[in-house]
Amino acid sequence: MSNNEIDQSKSNNRVSSSDDLEVSAYLEISQEKSFQSQFSSIADESQRDSILIIDFGSQYSRLIARRIRESKVYCEIISHKSSWDDISKLNPKGVILSGGPSSVYDESAPLCPLWVYESGLPVLGICYGMQVMVHQLGGTVSNSAKREYGHAILHQNATQEKLFNGLGSSMSVWMSHGDRIDALPPGFESKAFTDNSPIAVIGNNANLFGIQFHPEVAHTPQGKEILENFLFKACEILPDWTPGNFVNETVEKIREQVGEGKVICALSGGVDSAVAATLVHKAVGDQLTCIFVNNGLMRKEEPERVQITFEKYMKVNFIFSESSERFIRKLKDVTDPERKRKIIGEEFINVFDEEANRLGEVDFLTQGTLYPDVIESSDSSVSATIKTHHNVGGLPDHMKLKLIEPLRYLFKDEVRQVGLELGLSEEMVFRQPFPGPGLAIRILGEVTEEKLDILRAADWIVMDEIKANNLYQELWQTFAVLTGAKSVGVTGDFRTYGHVIAIRAVTSDDAMTADWARLPYDVLTRISSRISNEVDNVSRVVFDITSKPPGTIEWE
Repeated sequence: MSNNEIDQSKSNNRVSSSDDLEVSAYLEISQEKSFQSQFSSIADESQRDSILIIDFGSQYSRLIARRIRESKVYCEIISHKSSWDDISKLNPKGVILSGGPSSVYDESAPLCPLWVYESGLPVLGICYGMQVMVHQLGGTVSNSAKREYGHAILHQNATQEKLFNGLGSSMSVWMSHGDRIDALPPGFESKAFTDNSPIAVIGNNANLFGIQFHPEVAHTPQGKEILENFLFKACEILPDWTPGNFVNETVEKIREQVGEGKVICALSGGVDSAVAATLVHKAVGDQLTCIFVNNGLMRKEEPERVQITFEKYMKVNFIFSESSERFIRKLKDVTDPERKRKIIGEEFINVFDEEANRLGEVDFLTQGTLYPDVIESSDSSVSATIKTHHNVGGLPDHMKLKLIEPLRYLFKDEVRQVGLELGLSEEMVFRQPFPGPGLAIRILGEVTEEKLDILRAADWIVMDEIKANNLYQELWQTFAVLTGAKSVGVTGDFRTYGHVIAIRAVTSDDAMTADWARLPYDVLTRISSRISNEVDNVSRVVFDITSKPPGTIEWE
């Protein structure tokens, strides 16, 4: 900590500073229902260096984290309410202050904790993060008559600035702000400007930087270089966040956590549970038992492929619970999608509990929780809680199991990289997401064996054509939907009245938003022709061109 005194103003939470005030920042990235509990768990589990991202409610906070991870640097997102005690054991080498929707003068505007300025660490304030830095350290922020949204040309005032090392004197950047900087805090200089922002980049001799634009978005072409200059020139952090290092560290932690205990894992067939199970198996071997519940709602040949992969090739203790009939029976006459989800979830828990009881005493449960799940379930006063995530939610009270969540600080693309590092097949690692309730929410209306057979056959054709045309890894999800509608058709010389199948194909980075995929016409033609000719009781095929929002990716 710096010995310089930083006094907080009683009137507006600003910090008075002198010209020789040395301030820098400290940043972490982790969110959960309780920040306190998460910090303690991270401190116990990880001694790696990190960059901390303080979240002020920006839609881009997660994107900042992704960009840093892509540069092989570990980072986490934390609340602006976090104390130094919360995060001091995270070995931070720098702090990034995110953007946000507030104005620094709003009554409820989030402010930066004072330990950021006292820590002596490099700090990068982005958009609102820059404004809150200026506001708290003695500068002036005001509402601008000329707001900047979109492309702008940034011109440097100074040469050899750390943030712009190796870059030209002018560059295209992406702006999105209404407030502007009118007066700088003591010790700061203006480093760059745009036509509408006379002060677009600031810095001082203590490695405190502020930028009015967004380097994390693709619309700032040299944003990656700017972020990496902050990471490697200012913070001097090493790019050692690699799949290999992650696997080695995580395996050791799991061994230490489990000891001689027994572990179970609910396999879904998806990449998250597969990678989590493989990490645990690498760590504790036969102490792990994987349980796969075949609910009868999977795609064609999927249960068999999961069993062969884990039981035959990976040599994992494997329980295959054939439970199709009981799930279909429970879904009889049910048409409401939320009731379907609830029934399937409850029945899964019942089956999982029964199978686990047969193993005797079990100590740990492995879940494939990912970092976006942690963020979305977090308690934050500046951004809305999107959902509360439960991988095996609602386990019976008598199952007093300790959780092993080896992927809880990874993004989806990082999980895939770890899967490849562990030797999993590309087919499994790059498998498209599949919903927990399975085909039940791709059948509108009641779920029956006949409808499941029709949908499986149609979905198989869709996937076959997508893979044959090398489109599979370009798409986030591709699948068929049994719409519940029927349509008149002609087969030979006869009138038919068959089902309508919808084709859904979307592109996305994280499923928060999605756009419908512009599939080539010849691919759509082939899919439609094959479904119409090869699948019984189908008379029409349609293509869904709804983006998210306003629609969702799944139909139910």
